[in-house]
Amino acid sequence: MIKHLLTAALVSTFATVVSAQVDISDAWVRATVQGQKATGAFMNLTAKTDTRLVGVKSSAAAVAEIHEMKMDKDVMRMQRLTSLPLPAGKTISLKPGGYHVMLMGLKEPLPVDSHVELTLMFEDAKGVKSQQELHVMTTRNAPGAQGKPADAHHNH
Repeated sequence: MIKHLLTAALVSTFATVVSAQVDISDAWVRATVQGQKATGAFMNLTAKTDTRLVGVKSSAAAVAEIHEMKMDKDVMRMQRLTSLPLPAGKTISLKPGGYHVMLMGLKEPLPVDSHVELTLMFEDAKGVKSQQELHVMTTRNAPGAQGKPADAHHNH
């Protein structure tokens, strides 16, 4: 019996360690207006070991996907990515005009200063899957973009 409890404690401790393998900072979601059915979520991701962002879920949207915006012959195109590599120790910025999370089929408008729940799903180089849940504030522009203090919009 004690052996089983110890094994369960080790597994739960390991899961906690795994879920903290990616540091997430400066997360924000672009606020929406009535009738708008999609928006973007943005943040900085820094993995401690080689990891990939393999999925996103949100209770605020029917669909959440990883997307990339890039120029293709003078035309800005958006494409869905099945995963986004996060090399160890390198900060990958999800920002307007680059990599980002698309939230589509929004269930209701997301006014400024509302909260959006996001679950990010990761997979490390060994195939170990983990996830991190965020509560992200909505705003019109990136935190600090207009001289406002950025610390008011960090994830909780």
